Amino acid sequence: MKLLRRQFLHLVSVAAALPVISRISSAQTFPARPVTLNVPFAAGGPTDTVARIVAERMRVSLGQAVVIENVTGADGTIGVGRVARAAPDGYTLSVGQWGTHVLNGAAYPLQYDVLKDFEPVSLL
Repeated sequence: MKLLRRQFLHLVSVAAALPVISRISSAQTFPARPVTLNVPFAAGGPTDTVARIVAERMRVSLGQAVVIENVTGADGTIGVGRVARAAPDGYTLSVGQWGTHVLNGAAYPLQYDVLKDFEPVSLL
């Protein structure tokens, strides 16, 4: 009978320790730092305006700052290329449109692959 009691007490002690262990080994919550939203066009244009409206809503829902980064030039390929070279951790996002993510890939030799280097997140 003592063996069953010991097994029961061991099981209870392990169950009591699980919440402490899970808090110690839990993954980092996203986002832990500001998110960068890259707009490959000049500030003040229609794409920038939509990005700023979306960024404000993202800031509220994520509880973290969303930084708008306008990187212009070469019909958007410089800004999109910067996002392609960024770490794939979800902290750098690109606002794309037909010209930057379809036409440029078909018309120009790019240093990134628009089909393999990007993952769609939302339709704006």
